[in-house]
Amino acid sequence: MTITPTLSWLTDVHTFAVNRLPAHSDHRYYETVEEAVNAGPMPLRHPLNGNWKFHYAENPASRPECFYRLDYSCAGWGDITVPGHIQLQGYGKPQYVNTMYPWDGHNDIRPPEIPIDHNPVGSYVKFFNLPEQMKKKSVYISFQGVESAFYVWLNGAFVGYSEDSFTPAEFELTPYLIEGENKLAVEVYQRSTGSWLEDQDFWRFSGIFRDVYLYTVPEIHLYDLRVQTDLNADFSKAVLDIETKLTKIPETITLELCDAEGVLISEKTCQAQEPLQIEVDRPHLWSAENPYLYRLLIQIYDESGSLVEVIPQKVGFRKFELDGGIMRLNGKRIVFKGVNRHEFNCRRGRAITKEDMLYDIKTLKQNNINAVRTSHYPNQTDWYDLCDEYGIYVIDEMNLETHGSWQKMGVVEPSWNIPGNQPEWENIVMDRAISMFERDKNHPSILIWSCGNESYAGEVIRNVSKYFKIVDPSRLVHYEGVFHHREYDETSDMESRMYAKPHEIEKYLTENPKKPYISCEYMHAMGNSLGGMHKYTELEKYEMYQGGFIWDYIDQAIMKKDRYGKEFLAYGGDFDDRPTDYGFCTNGLVYADRKWSPKLQEVKFLYQNFKLVPDSKGVKILNESLFEDTANYVLEYALFHEGKEIDGNQTQVMVEAGCEGRAEFHFPVGLTQAPGEYCIHTYLKLKEGNLWADAGHEVAFGQYVFQVKATEVPTVPTVSGNLRVVHGDVNIGVHGRDFTVMFSKQAGSLVSLNFAGREMIAQPPAPLFWRATTDNDRGFAQDFHSGVWFAASLARKCIGVEVTEEKGFVRVSFRYIFSISREMSVNTSYTVYPDGSVGVKSAYRGATGLPKLPIFALSFKMQADYDQLEWYALGPEENYIDRCKGARLGIFKNQVAENVAGYVNPQESGNRTGVRWVNIMNAKGQGIKIAAATNPLECTISPYTAFELENARHHYELPNVHYSVVTVAGRQMGVGGDDSWGAPVHDEYLIKADVDLEFEFVIRRLD
Repeated sequence: MTITPTLSWLTDVHTFAVNRLPAHSDHRYYETVEEAVNAGPMPLRHPLNGNWKFHYAENPASRPECFYRLDYSCAGWGDITVPGHIQLQGYGKPQYVNTMYPWDGHNDIRPPEIPIDHNPVGSYVKFFNLPEQMKKKSVYISFQGVESAFYVWLNGAFVGYSEDSFTPAEFELTPYLIEGENKLAVEVYQRSTGSWLEDQDFWRFSGIFRDVYLYTVPEIHLYDLRVQTDLNADFSKAVLDIETKLTKIPETITLELCDAEGVLISEKTCQAQEPLQIEVDRPHLWSAENPYLYRLLIQIYDESGSLVEVIPQKVGFRKFELDGGIMRLNGKRIVFKGVNRHEFNCRRGRAITKEDMLYDIKTLKQNNINAVRTSHYPNQTDWYDLCDEYGIYVIDEMNLETHGSWQKMGVVEPSWNIPGNQPEWENIVMDRAISMFERDKNHPSILIWSCGNESYAGEVIRNVSKYFKIVDPSRLVHYEGVFHHREYDETSDMESRMYAKPHEIEKYLTENPKKPYISCEYMHAMGNSLGGMHKYTELEKYEMYQGGFIWDYIDQAIMKKDRYGKEFLAYGGDFDDRPTDYGFCTNGLVYADRKWSPKLQEVKFLYQNFKLVPDSKGVKILNESLFEDTANYVLEYALFHEGKEIDGNQTQVMVEAGCEGRAEFHFPVGLTQAPGEYCIHTYLKLKEGNLWADAGHEVAFGQYVFQVKATEVPTVPTVSGNLRVVHGDVNIGVHGRDFTVMFSKQAGSLVSLNFAGREMIAQPPAPLFWRATTDNDRGFAQDFHSGVWFAASLARKCIGVEVTEEKGFVRVSFRYIFSISREMSVNTSYTVYPDGSVGVKSAYRGATGLPKLPIFALSFKMQADYDQLEWYALGPEENYIDRCKGARLGIFKNQVAENVAGYVNPQESGNRTGVRWVNIMNAKGQGIKIAAATNPLECTISPYTAFELENARHHYELPNVHYSVVTVAGRQMGVGGDDSWGAPVHDEYLIKADVDLEFEFVIRRLD
């Protein structure tokens, strides 16, 4: 029967697949054993990627309606690359929105209506000649991903229609093929019924963004494969069950199972109707720690005994179950040390490459991340292959999110929620579940099916859950939305919540929980974030807390050029897209260009499977792995005195999974007798390289810091030299040998620190109470709550200058008051010594009625030539009081410019806690040393002031660099990260305004 396509399908919830072939497994197939064993490109596939002719229309009315006809010439059209998004190739514009639908404010519509005036249409044409090996065979076409709905014609004949952007759509082309050149025409619509179901927090694109290829099949073809593994109670025996669907009944099927080294361990030949099953004794079990994969070869023979098809299939023996209220893998309680991951590339959007995936999976493994939630759609099939091979636990999430239909500006209002309990939406939703399951069912890395994301709850999604449980009892089912509607609690096998605070999770865990708990999204990593992450990982002490998934892996920012032709990373609104949610798309542990952000330092440490707890004599090793011992690792340790390594060694230690061990240090006797600060670093490193890291890669770290006090009270050294004080009308000059320190009564501050003719002060020190607001600060409305400190940092009144002259020093003190409070004041004193060193003490007198301080610091400018830094502090990456667990004490070097982190929206960055000293130098090593006088400091040395960062929304808006801005703080508030839309920093990491504060440091000359 001839089917006439119609635009009405775009708004018909019952029409989402016309002539589309049934979904099936993603297995590969070949015609010879040699091809199958090599598992290279499939000869029976022919890619159609590359250049296509293209026409763009803003809406259906302006599209070339008959472009698919053979007599329609598209020679004058433009070109487009497939795979790729329309909006990233010069047509239309990208749009970023989070929860609201992209047409909000433009069109007053409700599902399943779609905008008429703005529904971009991409008309694609590809001419091809059928490859020789495909002639005289049935030919099919596979679209791996098209957003969001598309029609297909071949040689003027209508082939089919499909929705669902993130699972394959396949059609048979055989009846429409002609000799010679064939014309393939595809019409892609950005908006369709499916758009209501794809309201994910991401850029709104359209087009053919995944691979397209032709394929043919042997005369007898296994078109769907199901491999299932079952293990006995003690995991000593396994059964591999193989289910097949074939186009024709073969004569025989031969099964060969080889281990990871290629050694044959089982072979059997079965008749066509015979059950396909293999038993394995003492199987190697698959886990993220040891992703052991067997290779199954399925060989299909026809009636003449000829081999017609070979299927290579990787098999992982593992058992995942809910046992006693705990999720267990191969009998062990699992903890997901996870991250949510969008498919994204800053130049290609969601049209990512295999190279992107390889980079990502190595990044995950190198940073101790063991799990991924495919937020919020099925990924490219290559990703699951890599997760199988490298060892990553996967929550596979179907392509469903209807956030804007039930939550408006954070308020739950499900009056027109879809799919809810609306039966007319069930088939289109279920189709997405079926497509995901059928394609991905054979991947051992997938432990959990997810019914989608943020779509509230109801009968339709509950039925999706029931479907998963019926077709696949070997996995569990996840859905977070039941948190909002407990009537449908049975939808999810686990309690899953987003952005619950640690105390809320603990309350659940201590009040007779019925299900294990995971944080499917937590630690909103927007900008400078992840403060307080340790509060979540500490919950692992509760058996029913089984980890979580950080939001998220990569910033969704798009490379764009500014008006001067310089590239920058753009976010929502930068393409004049409205409505938009601006920079809310930048939540990644890695930047959009895939460079690592400083936040990964904390993640790697808190996600360690091996905990190293050193003391002065040895190190306790807690092996929290489920299955892996320490045989593949070497333990290294190093002893530092005042930041300098004085001894170190390495050893081998054996600690079984789930056990505790200890290794003793063997430092020379008497090595720690000298007074001062000592630090012991311990590292667990790979003994040999593997798929994801080279030999020597550090997987775990621990440190121990201790002091050795002098046995005798040291005598205070006499500082030689005289100080000459000049009391001018305006200035107070303190002069010594080869230096001058000058204070201005008019400016109310130190104004000159001149060593041998080199001026160190470009702009005088002043009290600072404001930091450039982070994304989390803005989400909490920090500028509203604490904005008075912004003003206090810009304006002060010096009400007193006091000079004290004593033998051996001169002290000049300044007292400041501020308009924000009559009680609050700051006293800053500078003590000049004959050797040219200057002791600085800043004391804050607290006052009631004031909001919490973002920072209490002293800030000044040096000339930009002083841009070389050497730190004895916690590092090497930036860290904050609530994000410093992964930082280590040591001496590190960097440059001032490197302390402006790549957060897309400029904000506070580059801080170091635990600062003992920092040298600020020019290229010749000249400059100053800032050293803590009592307690360690916090310091930020940046090319920009807090106010310059505050006023920029992109890095290109920052001024040219003229200074090195030195900020020395007694304390800076934490960065927080429970969420980025209202969660405050945890109390213990805040600075109360009614408490007196002070800090001290010394400035010394560097030659």
